Amino acid sequence: MEEAKKGNYTFWVDRGLNKHKIKKLVSEVFSVTVVNVRTINLRGEKKKTYQGKVKIIKPRKKAIVTLKEKEKIDLFEEKKGK
Repeated sequence: MEEAKKGNYTFWVDRGLNKHKIKKLVSEVFSVTVVNVRTINLRGEKKKTYQGKVKIIKPRKKAIVTLKEKEKIDLFEEKKGK
């Protein structure tokens, strides 16, 4: 949430998308101006659970999108308490 206050929003995206496609999709879906896109590829791995079973974690891709100043995405807003 701290990054969202600075204008950086994080999304899980399809591994086949490149930065240009991510920028276009985010700007169309949320009607905002995207300034920068950073991507991180996370590799898949195998982990053992407490019971000794093997759990397979699929590879994923994370995109960090920076918006133009003064713009925000309403999904990431915190609700103010009493």
